[in-house]
Amino acid sequence: MRYYLIVGEASGDLHASNLMAELKRQDAEAEFRFYGGDKMAAVGGTLVKHYKELAYMGFIPVLVHLPQILQNMRQCKADIEQWKPDVVILVDYPGFNLDIAKFVHEKGICKVYYYISPKIWAWKEYRIKNIKRDVDELFSILPFEVQWFDERGYKVHYVGNPCVDAVENWKEEKGDIGSLTKNQIAILAGSRRQEIKDNLRMMLVCASKFEGYRLVIAGAPNIEEAYYQKYIPQGMEVEIRFGQTYQVLSESVAALVTSGTATLETAILRVPQVVCYATPVGKFISWVRSKVLKVKYISLVNLIVDREIVQELVADRMTKENIIECLGDILPGGKARQQMLEDYKEMNRILGGAGASKRAAEEMVKLLKA
Repeated sequence: MRYYLIVGEASGDLHASNLMAELKRQDAEAEFRFYGGDKMAAVGGTLVKHYKELAYMGFIPVLVHLPQILQNMRQCKADIEQWKPDVVILVDYPGFNLDIAKFVHEKGICKVYYYISPKIWAWKEYRIKNIKRDVDELFSILPFEVQWFDERGYKVHYVGNPCVDAVENWKEEKGDIGSLTKNQIAILAGSRRQEIKDNLRMMLVCASKFEGYRLVIAGAPNIEEAYYQKYIPQGMEVEIRFGQTYQVLSESVAALVTSGTATLETAILRVPQVVCYATPVGKFISWVRSKVLKVKYISLVNLIVDREIVQELVADRMTKENIIECLGDILPGGKARQQMLEDYKEMNRILGGAGASKRAAEEMVKLLKA
């Protein structure tokens, strides 16, 4: 069968590549064509456009690049219509992908599957109308989404979380790392330029207050080193490592993490963390958040267990004083460290074991053949 996949960022590239590998195991005649990244290309098929040409975040960047975004969308639609796949598999990236879903559905080209649901439970709940209308099957990776969608009359498949797979695969490749002496604090400042600009400098300044710890930035794959250097205080010794996020975390005693998939990966690797997400005009953003967001938390860790097990320093709560206090609490000897590690066990139990990509692929192939 022919599979057309669309992702818009690095994490989507990772999870889609694992899904593609499992689809190949389930379907010996699988053909792939995709908007994606290097990891998907390594599995095989035709890379039509790299996600680096698609990833725009925030009102101003989207507005500035709107002509390019619209052109990418037109090209994608034309390519799907010409190639005639058996299924289009959309991976997160809702602003782009929901428009593609509408097009494919209206044209009656093929089935539309969504892998890694848009986070409409956080905001833009109205998008469920589009999903009900345009998406044939949705494959969820967050356990609480099943009930959320069910209460709104839409059945989804929970297949487990692919981050568990990614971490387990990495552990198998690396072998035993438990004997490492850890004197390192990991800094994960987000995967987008605006996030790095808003967060990195303050994260580094606060982490540097704790003597005896090396500071290591886990670099995002689509950001060049020179961009990070702009936000490292002069004279501060900081290492930047790319393509080694799990290694950096495994060697670290604690982490400062900008919200996103990284918070979940950090928890699966059992590294105590503080979630940091600075924004311009923090007090205003905090007010908007209270009015717009439909959820109590922004980190996946807290959302999965439905209570705050990691501190979230968001908008006006992200101050130097708060970061230093919260980081001190989770370093060795800190009052919150052991409890957080115990709470991580609960989160992992709720997520379930590895095998998300395999379960998703099996279900997709079964449904397509039916």
